[in-house]
Amino acid sequence: MDTTRVSSTAFDGTPHAPAHARRFIRQVLSEWRLSHLAEDAVLLTSELVTNAVVHAGTGIELTCRLDVSASPARLEIEVDDHHPARTVLTAEAVSAEAVSNGVMRTSGRGLALACMLADAWGVTYTRTAKRVWVRLELTDGPDHQEVMVGTPGLVPATVATPIEGLHVGVLLADGDGTVLSWNSEAEKLLGWTPEQAVGMPLAELVAWRGHGPYAMSLAGTLSLGRWRGEARMRHADGRLIPVYVSHVRSRGGPEDHRSIWMIVAGDHRYVLTPPAAPLRREAGRRIKDLLDRDMPFAELLDTIAQIVQTSSGGDAAYVLLAAEGGDRFGVAAGAGATAGLVGVLAAGVFGPDGRTPSMIDDLLAGDVELAQQLRARSLACAPMSVGGEVTGYIVVTAAQPGRFDQELTVSLQHIADQVAVPVQRERLAERERAHRGRLSFLAEAGELLAGVHDEELIAALTAQLVVPKIATWAAVYLTDLAGMTRLAHVWHSEERYNANLRRSLPAIPRTALNEVSWPVGAETVLSFPLLTQGRSHGALVIGRAEPTLPLELADLLADLCRLVALNLHTAMLYARQATTSRVLQRSLLPMRAAPMPGLESAVVYEPAEEGADVGGDFYDLFTVSDHWCFALGDVCGSGPEAAAVTGLARHAVRLLAKEHYTVADIFDRLNQALLEEVEEDRFLSLLCGELTPLPQGGALCTIASAGHPPPLLLRANGVVDTVAAPQLLLGIEAGARFYVETFELAPEEVLLCVTDGVTERRNGDRLLDDDDGLSALLSGCRGLSAHGVAERVRHAVETFAKEPSQDDVALLVIKAAAELRGVRP
Repeated sequence: MDTTRVSSTAFDGTPHAPAHARRFIRQVLSEWRLSHLAEDAVLLTSELVTNAVVHAGTGIELTCRLDVSASPARLEIEVDDHHPARTVLTAEAVSAEAVSNGVMRTSGRGLALACMLADAWGVTYTRTAKRVWVRLELTDGPDHQEVMVGTPGLVPATVATPIEGLHVGVLLADGDGTVLSWNSEAEKLLGWTPEQAVGMPLAELVAWRGHGPYAMSLAGTLSLGRWRGEARMRHADGRLIPVYVSHVRSRGGPEDHRSIWMIVAGDHRYVLTPPAAPLRREAGRRIKDLLDRDMPFAELLDTIAQIVQTSSGGDAAYVLLAAEGGDRFGVAAGAGATAGLVGVLAAGVFGPDGRTPSMIDDLLAGDVELAQQLRARSLACAPMSVGGEVTGYIVVTAAQPGRFDQELTVSLQHIADQVAVPVQRERLAERERAHRGRLSFLAEAGELLAGVHDEELIAALTAQLVVPKIATWAAVYLTDLAGMTRLAHVWHSEERYNANLRRSLPAIPRTALNEVSWPVGAETVLSFPLLTQGRSHGALVIGRAEPTLPLELADLLADLCRLVALNLHTAMLYARQATTSRVLQRSLLPMRAAPMPGLESAVVYEPAEEGADVGGDFYDLFTVSDHWCFALGDVCGSGPEAAAVTGLARHAVRLLAKEHYTVADIFDRLNQALLEEVEEDRFLSLLCGELTPLPQGGALCTIASAGHPPPLLLRANGVVDTVAAPQLLLGIEAGARFYVETFELAPEEVLLCVTDGVTERRNGDRLLDDDDGLSALLSGCRGLSAHGVAERVRHAVETFAKEPSQDDVALLVIKAAAELRGVRP
């Protein structure tokens, strides 16, 4: 059997070529299990490629060839350039020149190095290229009869997939990749009958996907003596099935190179994979090469976790970094079975005083909380220390107990020592960038949520803040004062999925949100509580494609949730205050205006404070014996304090009128009550009157105005008159005396009573009532109903200026009909 392995690549003739070549050689030798030769091979390759770049300046082809059937087994590295005219000095010539000149030329050093490190080397010329090669003989090291090319799979500690569904397919293909035979197990696995499969090219059956930047093609893999790895093969029904393949090339001449493939489903890969080896020196070397690259911090941590997890054979690997304060450690990156892991881990194993690596055979026996967080039983970890301070941990876990040995912890510590300083340096730089971004994000969120008093709008804004910056989708659950939790808003980065997402999430969770099993797909789902002052306002639930949430993002989301919870708490208080105000206002205003046969009435009432229903203006319209009474008042100021005086004044007017006090007596008694009961500087303007029906229609109006804007009377001919003179405000002087005035409200005439929120409506330096503006407005209302007049005045007040009114607005309109019926006693 031909056991020759070949791997090759090409580079441009740039200064970056030596670095690419070193990475290529390290990866190939690691895959071939020849890491013990890596240092010499990398050094030789670097020198040969450097010489080719400096002295040829053309494109470069690098080939690595392993022949384990030779005696002894040999590894050859070839560097081809496309400048054949450039000669290469022999080692003897280089040495002679050094002796004669006393200086060795730069162009000769790499070849002198080849003389010292390689078992053989040489130069081959063609018409278009020059090839410099070196040979290393494999006289010791690992068992080269089982050299692996590709990425070996990992073996779980126990068989996780039922053995009953195992099918081991076997196929034979010729040198061109055409299927020659196909067994019944392959038919069960992939659906193709032997009659269908025989004669098909493997390229049609295999959806080949190489592994890594220097992966070989399918044809190149078929030329290898042995290979194992993952692939995807096409089922007869068109599906792509994940499989694991063990490939062996048959022994024979070049004309008889056949490939034998053993195929199992991806879940049964443990049948064909070799036992997983613990972490060895090659993982450390791969990380050393990784640290030479310039890559984003998050990618660096993810790659470290992937290397550790793959090399260790664990189910998962993590990079933990110290949180703020340094006494807690959170997940910064993860690989493997890490879904749902977020934030700070339990501190039992990971502490700031850890100085040595550790291994735990069964976490459940000592730290149940950590075992639940990691979903693991076995754990091995090593601290990353910088300047005597533990800055993080490298961690490997497995679902089964007793998976790791002490040798692994030593290897982990070697890795941790390698990456500690570079990771801490990059983390400090990343933390500074993240801090600025975090402040910017929270400032944007605070500005967006500021002044929002609607819980539904807060939920919608919160979901859209995190999508798509942090999550693929987000949902906000709200909890009311009764403890009922409901789904308030969902948002997906692809809006067309919003409806499906809402249907898939529980509308009213029956369990705590952190215990809900989210049936939403492949994303990792995380829940963050909205807590403030010890009360839960709900939760923010997000879905992410990434399996873990970095600590910085977890802290950012925690800060955002606190901000959202605070705004929800404010909205709750606002809603409670608005409810209280509405209830209080209903007690301060009449439930309904008294019906007045033969008279039309209309009322407009609008408090000044946004969202408040309680103000300093009030009105009333009620029946007393054989006549009607009306009142319109305005307390100095607005809000709850003014509302207290409002309640006293309205109920006092109604009570005194019911006791048949005259309007003048009502003013006297109310003035005295205000002076005795109300705080200083809290005055009241009041317009109060009685309407007595007249036999000929209309009504006789007896009215008095205590510091109130005078009422206006719209005559039937369109003339507007003032019908009451202003007197002293109530609550100023104890000895004040008040008088009444009388006029007749004839049929079709309109009485308009307003507070100063109407007359003093401001637009810059101009008031609405300047130059008798209100009278002019009323004169244009001839022929309108009472409600029509009230609406026109209200609209005029609202549109007089762009800015909303800063004062309470109240107005009362009474219009006499052509015929007035008496009031029943």
